[in-house]
Parts: sequence; C-alpha cells; structure tokens
Amino acid sequence: MPAMHHSSAPPTSSRTTAAGKKTTGRKGAAPAGAAGPSVAGRRSSPDAVTTLGRIPVLDVRPVVQHGRRPAKAVTGESFEVSATVFREGHDAVAANVVLRDPAGRAGPWTPMRELAPGTDRWGATVTAGEPGRWTYTVEAWSDPLATWRQHARIKIPAGIDTELVLAEGALLYERAAAGVPKAHRRPVLDAVAALRDESRPAAWRLAAALAPDVRAPLDRYPLRELVTASDPMPLLVERERALYGSWYEFFPRSEGTPEQPHGTFRTAARRLGPIAEMGFDVVYLPPVHPIGTTFRKGRNNSLTAGPDDVGVPWAIGSPEGGHDAVHPDLGTIEDFDFFVGEAAKLGLEVALDFALQCSPDHPWVQKHPEWFRHRPDGSIAYAENPPKKYQDIYPIAFDADMDGLVAETVRILRHWMGHGVRIFRVDNPHTKPVVFWERVIGEINRTDPDVIFLAEAFTRPAMMHTLAQIGFQQSYTYFTWRNSKQELTEYLTELSGEAAAYMRPNFFANTPDILHAYLQHGGRPAFEVRAVLAATLSPAWGIYSGYELCENTPLREGSEEYLDSEKYQLRPRDWEAAERAGRTIAPLITKLNTIRRNSPALRQLRNLHFHHADKDAVIAYSKRSGTNTVLVVANLDPHHTQEATVSLDMPQLGLDWHESVPVRDELTGETYYWGRANYVRLEPGHRPAHVFTVLRPSTPQIGGSPTI
Repeated sequence: MPAMHHSSAPPTSSRTTAAGKKTTGRKGAAPAGAAGPSVAGRRSSPDAVTTLGRIPVLDVRPVVQHGRRPAKAVTGESFEVSATVFREGHDAVAANVVLRDPAGRAGPWTPMRELAPGTDRWGATVTAGEPGRWTYTVEAWSDPLATWRQHARIKIPAGIDTELVLAEGALLYERAAAGVPKAHRRPVLDAVAALRDESRPAAWRLAAALAPDVRAPLDRYPLRELVTASDPMPLLVERERALYGSWYEFFPRSEGTPEQPHGTFRTAARRLGPIAEMGFDVVYLPPVHPIGTTFRKGRNNSLTAGPDDVGVPWAIGSPEGGHDAVHPDLGTIEDFDFFVGEAAKLGLEVALDFALQCSPDHPWVQKHPEWFRHRPDGSIAYAENPPKKYQDIYPIAFDADMDGLVAETVRILRHWMGHGVRIFRVDNPHTKPVVFWERVIGEINRTDPDVIFLAEAFTRPAMMHTLAQIGFQQSYTYFTWRNSKQELTEYLTELSGEAAAYMRPNFFANTPDILHAYLQHGGRPAFEVRAVLAATLSPAWGIYSGYELCENTPLREGSEEYLDSEKYQLRPRDWEAAERAGRTIAPLITKLNTIRRNSPALRQLRNLHFHHADKDAVIAYSKRSGTNTVLVVANLDPHHTQEATVSLDMPQLGLDWHESVPVRDELTGETYYWGRANYVRLEPGHRPAHVFTVLRPSTPQIGGSPTI
C-alpha cells in the first residue's frame, strides 16, 4: 500500500463521476475513486462527450500518451499528482488523490493543495508502494465547512446576519461530526455546542469553532459534497533498480593472464571484487556471443584483420552459434553461470548487452534469409550510420516476419534470464520498429516484471521518449554532450519534470563509443567533476572501464572514438600498478557510490532543484527526501579555479530564509555553516566540488563520528 499523509478515508456525501452520473456514498466509506470510465480518455456513453461532471477535474497528471500507457514509478518513489479543479461561483472546493493497488484496493486518501493561489491547479505528493499495476484517481468536492469559515470570518466581525451564520455553522459541524470516528468526535461536538451558546459573545463562539483541536479531525474526516472523480489513470510501479543504481561496464575478454591474454568468464570474475568495492550495483557486459570472421574489423576499425584480431563483439554469430551461445574463448555456459554467481555473492547484478544484429556468419543468415534486406544484386545490406560503415554487421529487416522475430527474441531473452540475467542493455533500439519492442518487452514483463531493459538510443528526442513510454525502464541520454551550466540546467529540468513520469535516465559518463572532447582536453579534473555530476544528478549512472584511470586519448583530433579502442582489440590494464602510482580516481568513485547508498535523496529524480551561483562555471543544485537533503556545488571548468557566491533557495532545503545550518562535505568530512548566501572556492584537481549533507543536530553520519 502507498505511504500517505492520512490513515483514514473521509466520509462521503453524494458524489458525481467525471461522466456526470450521481452516486451516493455512506459515512465513513473509503472514497470511491475508481468510478467512471475504466480507461482515461474513453467515454462510456454519449453523455460523456459534453459532460465534465458536477465539479470539473481536468488535465490530470502524470499522464502518458493520454492515459493509453501507464505513468511510471518505483517502490518508495515520491511523485506529484496534479489536476485542474474549480467550480462555479465562490464556494470552496477541495481535492484529494486515491491510489488503488494491483488488487484494486483503495489506499488512504492524500489531500491536495492549490499549487499557486488563483491558478486552480491542485497537487499532492504520493509515494509508490509494491511493484505492480496501480491506478490513481483525483477526487474533487465542494467543501461546505471551508465556505462557511470564509463567510463567517467576514460577516461576524461586521455584525452581518450573526445568529443566522452561527446557526448555519452549528448545523454543518453537526453533520460533519457524524462522519468523524467517536474517538475523535468530542472537539467537534463541543464546537457545535459553542456555536449554539447564545450566552457567549459571537466572537467567542466563532473562535471555538475555528480552534486547532476542532480543525484537526475535520481536516482528517472532512464533510464532502458533490464528490466528482476523474477517470482512473494507470500507474506502473517497478522495482527500485529500474530507477536507481550504479553501473560498471567492462569487457571480460580483456581480463586475461600473461599466459592466456584472452580473458574468460573465470578470469574476469577476479575483477568483480574491485568493482563491488567501488560500490557499483550492476556490472554490464558487452555481447559475449561468438564473433563472425567475414569482414572482421582489425585494430582501430581497420578493414583488414590479422590472424590475432579478436573482432567486434557486436558482430554476433559464427558456426559456433548465435545470440544464445557464448564465445568459446570466453568459456562455456557453465563458466558464464559461475561469473553470474560470483557477482551475486558480491551484491552485483549482471546486465547483458542485447544487440539484435548479425555477422554474415550468423546461423540466421542461412536459416532465415527473410529477416534481412537484400539488395538488387542479391547481397545482404550491411549496417551503416553515415559516415560510419559496419561491413561486419547485417541489420535485421522486420516487416517480412515480425511475429517470427518477436518469438525468437523472446526465446533468446528467456534463455539468458534462465542463466540469471535480469537486466538487458539494448543496443540501438531506435533502429528497430517501436512496435517490435512494445511486443517483446510486454511479453517479457507480463510474466517477469522485474526484468529491466535499458535503451541505448542516442537519437532524436521523439524516438527516445517513445521507447521509454512503451516499456523501456531506463534510457541513455544526452548527458555526455551537456557540459555547460545552461545545458545541464535546461536538460535536467526537462528530465526531472514531466518526462520523469516515463523516462528514467542513466548517466553514463563515457562508453566504448563515446569519449567526449570535455574529457579529452580536461584531464583528470574533467573526469572527477563529470563523475560527481553523473552520480548526483541522476539516480542511475555508470562508467565504462578505464574511466577511473582517466583514459582520454582519441583516435584522432575531433573524433569521439578511443585510440586503440577495446571494441576492436584486447585492452589489458594493470590496475594494481595504477593504484600504487596514484593514477586512479577509484577512491572518488567509491566515495560517490557510498554517498548515494546512504542518501535517500540521491536515489530520486523528480526532487532536483537548481540554485543560483553568480559564475557560469559554477553549478549548484539540491535534492531532498524526507529528512535527507543533499546540496552539490561543482566547478565545471576543469582548467581554472573558480570563486562564486551561491544563493540558496532555502525553502527548497526545508529551511527558513533566515536560517544558518551546518553542512558536511561528504567528500572531505569538513563541516561549514551555510545560510542564504555563501562563498565557494573550487580548485580543479584539489576540490572539484562540494557534496554537502544539510545537517541537523540529530543527522546521522554517512561515515565517522558526528561533527556537531
């Protein structure tokens, strides 16, 4: 059940659905929030075309594809439900949200507030419960007690209809008392008696009715009239890993030994310990399948491969097998099971790359020629992303046998699920039909809702957003290419706003395909600050192996490709030597992941708020969840020290404007006192950023003993 503000449902009077049909509730009953048409946007009768309902409830959000697809949340995630609510005249209205769990049971209602006076826009924050398909409904209602209080505060001091107003109040409070449980009813009944006590001054009688101890039970069990419910809106609640997690990508084949340079699943398993020690949750492997030899690429993407060139893992398929086989040089399926088991012992989930494409040697080429596009000369078209050419890869053509491809894809995914994989990073999903993924993910999640799909879709926004809406639990983003304060602020405002109802970003700071110029030219300070940003801006973030060593040599000037890319060759690294020489930022990465695990605010997305800093190179933002508030200030300039004044929006931190509170830098352990305006000096290579926890005397330490 959801975590809510109140534990009891209000009594009901009469209510009207959004389709305009009047129903009658009983006192003390749970709000009937699911009445009306069963799916938002569908109308059950001709009357619904022009009937809004007794009290209009419009533009309910979050909503995805007009309610045809569910909004998304994960267990424990808080999000805002809002709607436009108003009525004729000047009588007061109120509204609340009702969540219904996957079994259809209504949870406690959550009262809504007008988000800005005079806008008629109402909202409330709710928290998702257990995984499953939920619904939420907005109920609007006439609030006769609020209307009476408003009139009474004006008329009684002015001596207008004094006794009549007090008598009306007594009747309303008497009606309201009937809906309050006996244990909480006495203050309301005392207010009724006070309103009727003509021996007392009118001002005293009004004050008695407005007393806080009278208001409290009536706020909890309000008198509701003309209750009007929106259509129920769909909500998909998934496991937390769909939103939150730290990912580490590496190539098992590079983790060999001096005697056997090509790594295996068993030699690569030795790397799992250091990855877990850095605090990662997910270890992501590129394709582990047999690699074709036809048109195999050589080092640095050369068209001529030598006898020792290992090929590109994304050129999947050979006589040894296809997508359901493992490369024989990596070992056997039993060795893969060993790798997954060792990861699980360390608290790591294994994510596997799923690339729906083939080498010319894949068994499908002969068995299913209809799955490929043939050119006029009879040859099969290889993959292209001009100016890039992938002569070693055949893309799939979907329209000749969509059903067959869906069935085979589901079979392959279930094969790997049977070997312990519950997360798939999908390569280039934007080059396949959206409806294909909708069918595949729907079929998998129908029986296995815990399986997560990450869309590697660096493409146009419409495609990225639609892939998220139709089922992908996570998405790659443009984060790599957003480096200035304006770019980051605008993009994160978008991602943490309405898009967060369906699109969950995973901020990879680098990938085997992407070495951004910022990292190429910024050196170690650039790697440090980008790690801080990725780990604190997004609940999900990741790095590709070598990031901790600040590897930043491009193939050529102006290219985002790595020189001697691991996509085309083995790339052994001497991790111990790098640690001894201090050539690693692994300690910073470990701290960041520790902070994330101990800071509930950093496990959320929609709670992001930016603060003003008077230098373009300095960015400041915060996240707050319950009693945990994290404030980050970072220097975006990897070359120069920056000094700035940071002006905090104190209410966003849960503070009054005049307050000054201790803040602890979790990167250094130092404690400062910050208020509304604060000076910072951030030096690349020494102090790239502050990651503060805003303290109270009882705030627990993330590490070590209390400092205040």
